[in-house]
Amino acid sequence: MATLLAKIQDTYNFIFYDLCDDRTRDLFPTHIHMLIILPTYLYFVKRLGPRIMQNLQPFELKTPIMLYNIFQICISFYIFVLGLAAGWLNHYDITCQPVDYTENIYSRRMLNGFWWYTTVKLIDLMDTIFFVLRKKDRQISFLHVFHHFMMPIASYIGLKYFPNGHSSLLGIINSFVHVIMYTYYLIAGLGPKYQKYIWWKQHVTTLQLVQFAIIFVHNVIPIFKECAYPKWINVLLAIHSLQFVYLFGSFYYETYIKTPQKKTKSSTANGTSKKVKAN
Repeated sequence: MATLLAKIQDTYNFIFYDLCDDRTRDLFPTHIHMLIILPTYLYFVKRLGPRIMQNLQPFELKTPIMLYNIFQICISFYIFVLGLAAGWLNHYDITCQPVDYTENIYSRRMLNGFWWYTTVKLIDLMDTIFFVLRKKDRQISFLHVFHHFMMPIASYIGLKYFPNGHSSLLGIINSFVHVIMYTYYLIAGLGPKYQKYIWWKQHVTTLQLVQFAIIFVHNVIPIFKECAYPKWINVLLAIHSLQFVYLFGSFYYETYIKTPQKKTKSSTANGTSKKVKAN
């Protein structure tokens, strides 16, 4: 029994410590933080939060959400620019970019970008918490929760084991999309008189679909060529992006194609009915 426990301990240390990049193994978040934060998030948004809010009036939270959206716009733009400066604007190869484990200005910049991106993915969990506190239960869909739960995991793996290289493009693209997305949220939260400025709501979802399609193609390419980058990461990210293409595609179809068609048919039917009655 003691031997078995020792082997489990050694395996645990090997996976969560020895295999990590020397520069990131002790940085926040550690695997302990992830094992605490993510299950707590799920429990709060699916159980505890709705139970607490059941007999309470929804919180307005207009100012905190406005400040949160401004923060998201600024930090996402910073990560986007940092990632470009760290490699993707100059010497990175779009078809195959190995991990650079040496200490130099570019690898350090990308490492910093990865840290900020991973930290922001955990801060993103506040999106759902705001929904719970405002009793916007319809917004807490499977797609929303799954997306917010999986993104910190994907980013954590990159930060701890591969803090630069091929997969970092995901964070760059996603940060750019977040600049657009949180700008939309910021304007939408200003009130009804600003609604005319957010006619591009549908295009935010289109942009999200495009980003996952790009990430899929970008990770499929190294699988079929010689590339000094872990192919299992490329496979996981390709599958991960396909999942989101399907989920966001289903949301897009239900929201912007199927529902408007139903409304059009309903309006046509009602109009015909009124004509029949008039006759």
